[in-house]
Amino acid sequence: MVSTVNHPGRIQSIDRAVALLTAIAAAPEPETAPVLADRCALNRSTAWRILATLAHHGLVERDPASNRYRLGFAVIALAATAGHEPLVRVAHPVVRRLAEATGETVNLAVARRLELVYADQVQAPHVMAPNWLGHTVPLHATSTGKAFLAALPPDELEALLRARLERFTDTTITDPRVLRAELDEVRARGYAVSHGELEPALWGVSAVARDADLRPA
Repeated sequence: MVSTVNHPGRIQSIDRAVALLTAIAAAPEPETAPVLADRCALNRSTAWRILATLAHHGLVERDPASNRYRLGFAVIALAATAGHEPLVRVAHPVVRRLAEATGETVNLAVARRLELVYADQVQAPHVMAPNWLGHTVPLHATSTGKAFLAALPPDELEALLRARLERFTDTTITDPRVLRAELDEVRARGYAVSHGELEPALWGVSAVARDADLRPA
């Protein structure tokens, strides 16, 4: 709900836009403008103008058939530019224990724009592996990327699958229908695998680390 108290230094219209974005993100399914206005204690015409502005910038999307709003693709792009250093600090002990337990090189990857970037790596004790720190990789051609895609809400997944799926090797999945079917399997078993889909000799298995809202961290 939007507070009606004036706070020095704050801009009321931005407060209202943030409230609407938060309400859309928290809703279990897309909602109409009147419902969102009531939820945020806003005048309906005010809410409609703010939603129209957010839609113009791609921060929300309106379904023309149902007039319901959901978060837009631009929100994904903005979130992907956030720093990942706090996550690396928290996750590093887990990454190290996993490398010691499996005898394999373990990487931590985070979303950055429309790719994944490797933010941490612990080498296997007895195996020399390439250093992937700072490298970006496509979402559809790695186990980390497929684990990430499989954990996204359907609307965000569809937004990311609009781009052409580039081929890197003979086993790269470039058909969106085939990729969607594989992502269904990933959800069912809880982890993703890649068999030389980015580089012929690069095989991997990945799972998603989720935040408190069960979204990919």
